Amino acid sequence: MAVELYKFYKDRVIPALQAKHGYSNIHQVPKVNKVVVNTCVNANTDVKQGLEDAKAEISLITGQKPAETRSKKSIANFKLRQHQPIGAKVTLRGPRMYEFLERLIKTALPRIRDFRGVSHRAFDGNGNYTLGVSDQSIFPEVELDKVKRNIGFDITIVTSATTNEEAKSLLSELGMPFSDKAKRVQKKADEAAA
Repeated sequence: MAVELYKFYKDRVIPALQAKHGYSNIHQVPKVNKVVVNTCVNANTDVKQGLEDAKAEISLITGQKPAETRSKKSIANFKLRQHQPIGAKVTLRGPRMYEFLERLIKTALPRIRDFRGVSHRAFDGNGNYTLGVSDQSIFPEVELDKVKRNIGFDITIVTSATTNEEAKSLLSELGMPFSDKAKRVQKKADEAAA
């Protein structure tokens, strides 16, 4: 079963990126390697119940069982002990990754109230993009009347691109709705230079 977004990547995105960046070999074209969904629970509340809720929500959203993340060191001010379970994460690859990305881009992000696009500055310099989601209810799988607490999480899209420009081209071609603020800033800079 081929995911629609993967077919779109093979049929449309690869030729578009080859034309734009002048790749001579198809294997030079950047691709999405993995998507990591990560969350952390508040240490002041009931950590065990919060962790179970977070795991259940991430499992429902991604379709994969999350792994627990543990604290690396003790911090007294946060009432945190070393190796205490504090979060959960899922690493998606292959068809599940493309299916999750498709739901994120086409369904979840447009459901955010007053959505004007995602930031174009959240690249790490090595071609990876991190997006913060403050509420899990933007995903259609989550039933609103069963939500006990708001769980925010980070979504990191790891690509094989070596620069931010290549990664942004890849994600734009896949349909990631970047804000048009960068275009407005560039247009103003071009007008000032002219």
